[in-house]
Amino acid sequence: MPQTASEIEKVSQLFKVLADPTRLKILLSLQEGERNVTAIAQGVKMEQSAVSHQLKLLRENHVVKSRREGKTILYSFDDDHVIDILEQTFEHIHHR
Repeated sequence: MPQTASEIEKVSQLFKVLADPTRLKILLSLQEGERNVTAIAQGVKMEQSAVSHQLKLLRENHVVKSRREGKTILYSFDDDHVIDILEQTFEHIHHR
């Protein structure tokens, strides 16, 4: 299946976003389900402002989505493909 230059660039950008250890920790914390920035920051042992910055980047790249519930903003995976990519990647590194 031939891929366009645009599709190749989008895949490359997605892998760049996923390649950062901080963002990866944030994503792994979301495997437990929808969470707010405070819960994520506590789970990954980081400052809330740093987590917010990373969540913005993840949201801009359609890796996570957010929704407002009252005054709280909750974050979750944008779709199940993100979970699949992470699971497949971890299976790959354990495959020997």
